[in-house]
Amino acid sequence: MTLDLIPALAAFAFVSSITPGPNNLMLMASGANFGFRRTIPHMLGVGLGFVFMVLLVGAGLVQVFDAYPISHTILKVASVGYLLFLAYKIATAAPARDNADTGTPMTFLHAAAFQWVNPKAWTMALTAVTVYAPDTTLWAIAIVALVFGAINLPSVSSWTLLGQQMARILTNPARLTAFNWTMAALLVASLYPVLFP
Repeated sequence: MTLDLIPALAAFAFVSSITPGPNNLMLMASGANFGFRRTIPHMLGVGLGFVFMVLLVGAGLVQVFDAYPISHTILKVASVGYLLFLAYKIATAAPARDNADTGTPMTFLHAAAFQWVNPKAWTMALTAVTVYAPDTTLWAIAIVALVFGAINLPSVSSWTLLGQQMARILTNPARLTAFNWTMAALLVASLYPVLFP
């Protein structure tokens, strides 16, 4: 990797991290339902889980998909199933006042593990490694992972803040329910590029 690729990599990392996708939609819903502080483990799981994913993809995990094409289909089915389950959980989340004591946002480990069934995360990781670290040296892969780590966490945090701010207008249970169902529908809609490439 040459140093002149880093600005382009940073731009790619920012655009792909800040735009809507399963992680950001779930973080916005979590911010609205649980607040920023309780969503921190979820945010860290997304950011660090994705860095770990980039490292493993760069280290050769992508060759598994080349060697065993059926693994791509299995991943796709698992991804769609899990995202539909998460959309259901978001849509049926209890009102914020009920969540204050009993609800639980996604944990660090769940958020980190979610990266492995997140179609957008796979697309980002594969693109980042193949375009910005084509020589797949340890140094190049580490730079890609570090750049994403530095940009991804602030980007996803902004979605949590947006959700937390929206909670101010979601004090009415009907509005919160409508918000949760809208977030669930958008999460399902984010599957369109996976199902219809």
